[in-house]
Amino acid sequence: MADDPLPFSSVRELKGLDAGGKAPFAAMLVIKKLAVKAASNGNPFLSLDLGDRSGSFGCTVFGDNPGFDALRLAGEGAVIRVEGKIEYYQGRLSPKLSRLTVVPESELTDSAMLENLIEVAPEDGAALWTEFQGFIAGIVHPELRATVQAVFDEIGDQFRWSPAAVAMHHAYRHGLLEHTTHMARACRALLPLYPEVDADLAMAGILVHDTGKTIEYEGTLATKRSRRGILQGHVVLGYQLVRKAGLRAKLDPERLERLEHIVLSHQGEPEWGAAVYAAAPEAVFVSMIDNLDAKMGMVQRALRQANETDEFSERLPGLSSPLLTRKVPN
Repeated sequence: MADDPLPFSSVRELKGLDAGGKAPFAAMLVIKKLAVKAASNGNPFLSLDLGDRSGSFGCTVFGDNPGFDALRLAGEGAVIRVEGKIEYYQGRLSPKLSRLTVVPESELTDSAMLENLIEVAPEDGAALWTEFQGFIAGIVHPELRATVQAVFDEIGDQFRWSPAAVAMHHAYRHGLLEHTTHMARACRALLPLYPEVDADLAMAGILVHDTGKTIEYEGTLATKRSRRGILQGHVVLGYQLVRKAGLRAKLDPERLERLEHIVLSHQGEPEWGAAVYAAAPEAVFVSMIDNLDAKMGMVQRALRQANETDEFSERLPGLSSPLLTRKVPN
């Protein structure tokens, strides 16, 4: 008599299993990233990131695995059923997969299943959008407010659904809206400390700084960069959106130039994607708030995904360190 099939486990549950026991498991996961590579002997293997709503992990599938070809053809964004055994590599979950089955799109109709696969912002998307619209309405300068509104009229609902990144921070549905709203809240709280910063320009810059990501990223179950995202990047794409909207709204050249500069410099460093260094009070202000919320977004996500038994998270590339996840004792 065949063994009963294993129940599906979430990624969070997998990370809570005994690291030394090589426990068997089954899971339903999304291919977040897939790269075909070659070993030193020339044999191909797949480097994968697999995940669901609760987290993700990396693993390797070699060419002799029966599911190798189907997995390679399915590509990023495909849903797969997997079976394997828990293993760790350099302190990170990296299970050995023994059975892989690609789930046909015709079977991806169960809303509960999709809900388990798609990570979303912890805050309600509709409430975030209502709050976000209030920040637009609060911009006093009429042409500046019209410029910001025109940007969002052009990109439409994509902003409400888009992630803020492929992997680093707020990399989930509604993530871009959550990240930008958090930045706007921080802006409003910090502006009284820095009277040198023009309040309307700073808020406008925050609201539009990442709008190019609505063009840079594409995909439903997994996020990847689009053709324009690869060739131009979200900083340039956002600059184009803002310039077009500002000219249409007849925003004065001084404010338009400063708003464009915020978008072009908000990444902080050229190696992080900035076109230029921040060289205006509002641009420095926005860049620092962006960096703060990006890093705290990594912290918040790691804490949400941590198991109660974990003292530290896995190493977070954006922080160059694992994160202490155990709560401060009462």
